[in-house]
Amino acid sequence: MSEQTAVTASRGRPKDPAKRRAILDAAKELFLTQGFAGTSMDAVAAEAGVSKLTVYSHFSDKETLFTAAIEAKCENQMPLPMFALGEGDKVAEVLKRIGVAFLTMIDSEDSIRLLRLLCAVAPREPQMARLFFGAGPQRTLGGMEQLLRRAAELGMLRVEDPPVAAEQFFGMLMGCRHMRVLIGDSEVPGEGEIRTRAELVVQSFLRAYGK
Repeated sequence: MSEQTAVTASRGRPKDPAKRRAILDAAKELFLTQGFAGTSMDAVAAEAGVSKLTVYSHFSDKETLFTAAIEAKCENQMPLPMFALGEGDKVAEVLKRIGVAFLTMIDSEDSIRLLRLLCAVAPREPQMARLFFGAGPQRTLGGMEQLLRRAAELGMLRVEDPPVAAEQFFGMLMGCRHMRVLIGDSEVPGEGEIRTRAELVVQSFLRAYGK
């Protein structure tokens, strides 16, 4: 049986969640240390302690694996249901939760390492930057845009351009402070500082878009 035939056959079998997690963990570490071009599916398999066929049974190619690793990180800290808004919800509280979760995510060690790596390798590995933006920031912006549209429909906010408003919200959260963290000019903020910043940003955002 050829390798391609074996891969095709294995894709029809039930997937092992533990092996999938091991593959994603291995891929995350290798992408962070070796970059996108420097990481091979063989290396991921060896790091995860599984066969290459097992890796391919879960992820069809390296691009899919990288995207899945970024999505898993985002889903763990900012699951899409976080952007849901019901009629009985207070929009300020929902925005605060999103703000705290976002700041906690971007200030995590893994996120800082990845962003520093992307800044260093993007000129020669533009594909890595493109895949990252689609699986990470674009996903988060999309969730926020849907929330803002829903808030406008429910009469909670006045938002004429949800994409612009979503970028403004996350831009205010990051500010210059996050740049200073990335370049090593500032310590990673603690939980209290993160919560305070999120509350201040939500107050400013609601002054602009609240009803």
